Amino acid sequence: MFGGTPPKKPKHFWPSAKRLFGLLRAERAAMLVVVALVAISVVLTVIAPKILGMAMDTIFNGIIGAQLPAGLTLDQVIEQARANGNGQFADMLQGTSVVPGEGIDFAVLGRLIIVVLAMYTVASVLMWLQGYLLNGLVMRAVYGLRQDIEEKLNRLPLSYFDTRQRGDLMSRVTNDVDNIQAALQQAFSQLVQSVLMVVGIAAMMFIVSWQLALIALIALPLSGIIAGVIGVRSQKLFTAQWKNTGALNGHIEESFSGQDIVRAFGRDREMLEEFDRRNESLFKASFGAQFVSGMIMPSMTFVSYLSYVLIAVVGGLRVASGQMTLGDATAFIQYSREFSQPIGQMAGMANMLQSGVASAERTFELLDADEQQPETATATLPARTDGRVEFQHVTFSYDPEHPLIEDLSFSAEPGHTIAIVGPTGAGKTTLVNLVMRFYELTGGRILLDGVDITDLSRHDLRSRIGMVLQDAWLFGGTIRENIRYGRLDATDEEVVEAAEATMVDRFVRQLPEGYDTIIDAEGGSVSAGERQLITIARAFLANPSLLILDEATSSVDTRTELLVQHAMAALRTDRTSFVIAHRLSTIRDADTILVMQQGRIVEQGDHETLLERRGAYYDLYMSQFRGGEEADTGAGAPTGAVPTLTGTTSQT
Repeated sequence: MFGGTPPKKPKHFWPSAKRLFGLLRAERAAMLVVVALVAISVVLTVIAPKILGMAMDTIFNGIIGAQLPAGLTLDQVIEQARANGNGQFADMLQGTSVVPGEGIDFAVLGRLIIVVLAMYTVASVLMWLQGYLLNGLVMRAVYGLRQDIEEKLNRLPLSYFDTRQRGDLMSRVTNDVDNIQAALQQAFSQLVQSVLMVVGIAAMMFIVSWQLALIALIALPLSGIIAGVIGVRSQKLFTAQWKNTGALNGHIEESFSGQDIVRAFGRDREMLEEFDRRNESLFKASFGAQFVSGMIMPSMTFVSYLSYVLIAVVGGLRVASGQMTLGDATAFIQYSREFSQPIGQMAGMANMLQSGVASAERTFELLDADEQQPETATATLPARTDGRVEFQHVTFSYDPEHPLIEDLSFSAEPGHTIAIVGPTGAGKTTLVNLVMRFYELTGGRILLDGVDITDLSRHDLRSRIGMVLQDAWLFGGTIRENIRYGRLDATDEEVVEAAEATMVDRFVRQLPEGYDTIIDAEGGSVSAGERQLITIARAFLANPSLLILDEATSSVDTRTELLVQHAMAALRTDRTSFVIAHRLSTIRDADTILVMQQGRIVEQGDHETLLERRGAYYDLYMSQFRGGEEADTGAGAPTGAVPTLTGTTSQT
């Protein structure tokens, strides 16, 4: 089980939120249009209740007017009501526009209703349009973010991936980005709309009745306190939720990738228990985040209900006293209901924004990670080079406190095969990784045809190097496409020629679909040896000047090994080759064998010379024989003998 660096808790909410919305900076024009559409929609939505209140007054005035005697003025009716001791009715009439003797003016009422319906219809269309535009600009922003992440991943050094769990990285570039997209799509639109609604409704409430408006505004500070207290708590919980999501994804990725190892060692129960533990942690974090954030809306609703009750009571008293019309009271009650709605939406969006910012910070941590050293290319090489490699006093360490390679020097002549052997941890794979510039040197330099590789661009350097690894990685697609991966502009004829030269054509011809046979990323349609042969054909097609073979035969059987050796022999022809092998029978014909121990070359020479010295290579070679007869032969061991590998893996 390997662990990655756990994501940090959000430290600076507002800077991160500002940077999050800064992703939309390139869409300023579209954002202004969206804001304008939202603003117009809000204005129409805010004015509509006032007009609806006028329609209510028209109905109310018509009903009361029809019950009053015609021919009298409203003032005369009010005086008669007071004279008859009906002062409350007179007070109510005082604030109306009742015309005694006249009923409901349906023409005016119809026009008002049509205006209200038109306003709501236009507002809805504008909101749909702004949603359409917003989705487009957010998708473009997230598209750019995904591109930035992909480009960033290609600029990160291998040490970054070595120290982090792949599941957590996958969570950052998938789940977290999806969460950012949801936050931008929903939170931005709702926040803009809600803020404008609060401002517009507050203005209309003061216009209708400043006394009732003050009562309604009591909800604001209470809502702010609730959102602030609960929001801070939910932010931390959402961070824990996404952290545990990454940890669970990492465990699942491990379980699936190493399923054969898990079952071979009977660790199904342990893996399930670990899954349960991480799943439980995710459940607790997610439940806590949703529970705490879910408290915001009910709390806000309770505050809005209190405000609504006060407004209804005070509004009714003011209508009864003639201080406001029934239509204004109805409009104000509607405003108070609509006033609490955007506040509740803002609280809900704050919940989503908290989650989005937590995901954004995890993504920004990835984007802000230290990159590999920038290119300082000052030299170029011809398309085809001799392939002479020279190490000059090379020093390297993964950890400054624990040096691995110190003051290492040697040279590989053009066309020669350099075999690198040694115990696990000696630095064999590290050596060739330095040639590829997967890691940068701590000291010294490496020359390719007399040019310091740090003076070459990484692409220029790596385009001249072919690499076949112990793990034969194939991509999802056809066999033809996997071979062509070595050189994308290769013709079908060149692909077949590479396959014939590396023994791939022999088994491909027996497949029903031939070179068009579909294989998955794990190469499930072909055997382990056939996968390895395909990777060798891929390197052959690339026609590199320098070749690196890292344990290319360690995972195949003896019979397949012969095919792989023939393929590698064709691949090594006329090019400098570095071969890392524990199975020493595969490197007997190497021009030079480097024996490494603890980052140093302790011996070098050809096979026979090193056996005669009876040093480190002799010990390694003889340890791979079984039976005493071969061991007793010493340096005179039969040259045709094939030693049997005891089974080790290379240092990476």
